Amino acid sequence: MPISLVIADDHPLILSGLERLFEAEPDCEILARCGNGREALEAVRRHGPDVLILDSHMPVCDGLEVLRTMMREGSPTRVVLLAEGTEEEVIREAIPLGARGVVFKEMPPGTLLECVRKVHAGEYWLERRSASQALEKLIRREAGARVIAGVLTPREQEILHRLCHGLPNKEIAKALSISESTVKVHLRHISEKLHVRGRLALLHYAKDKGLA
Repeated sequence: MPISLVIADDHPLILSGLERLFEAEPDCEILARCGNGREALEAVRRHGPDVLILDSHMPVCDGLEVLRTMMREGSPTRVVLLAEGTEEEVIREAIPLGARGVVFKEMPPGTLLECVRKVHAGEYWLERRSASQALEKLIRREAGARVIAGVLTPREQEILHRLCHGLPNKEIAKALSISESTVKVHLRHISEKLHVRGRLALLHYAKDKGLA
């Protein structure tokens, strides 16, 4: 089976270049080409490709927002991000959001082909300039998530996750259809299980584990 692809870039010339590059490869099949982030999300939902090749800067919905949405929706599609060499901060954000590969646009086309094949095979592909910090953050986040999962109930994990995103107790209660007092009880139990005291200490703990 060929590797099914959706390609997304807002520059028509680059998009055409990507199309020609992958059409020449017998083990690759392009399912859709997209000019903005919203189109990319719709194509991923419609076609369920193996790999999405995504420009980091897209109109309507940028690359990071596409990644956030795909993570929220639990999409199994793996993402290769096309980035500028100066975008190290964007890259560091993209890895924890689910990007499995990063290729700088100034790299030769063969690099992108190799990256896509590696990512499709279940591996990570990161340029050396960004790999160390990005992988460190990813590993710390995954290790922290394992610790949390081994200690907290699913509901407690959900409340901690929403707390890390800055939601006050009232909004957490509304989102989960529970009372505010129940949220407070859960937060007390979470604090006891993680051996920290208070909301601020919980946030510091989550940040230290790479969860916030």
